[in-house]
Amino acid sequence: MDSQSLKEKVVDLLEDMKANEITCLDVKDQTSVTDYMIVASGTSSRHVKSIADYVAEEMKKEGVNPIGTEGERAAEWVLIDFGDVVVHVMMPTARDHYDLERLWSGLAPNRDQEQPAG
Repeated sequence: MDSQSLKEKVVDLLEDMKANEITCLDVKDQTSVTDYMIVASGTSSRHVKSIADYVAEEMKKEGVNPIGTEGERAAEWVLIDFGDVVVHVMMPTARDHYDLERLWSGLAPNRDQEQPAG
């Protein structure tokens, strides 16, 4: 499955599970690690885990196995790596704190410029 089709399928699955604020970031020009990052929120840690489990299981049925997953136990932020598409399902507080959309859109402040001179 090409990266565009994979992205679209994952978004459909996130919508099926009523994930909130689904955002797709095209990061092809920023990293060689993946083509797309998809960020979505759940309403509770149980919802986050359910969303992540559903996406992983349904993609397996499509013949696309995750390369890896992280964060299932605490379920504040679950990452599912499909290679060309990396999915982040997060609690709203974690999403606000890490602000991946701003970081990967190139709008994050330059840390070197924030340091006082001298």
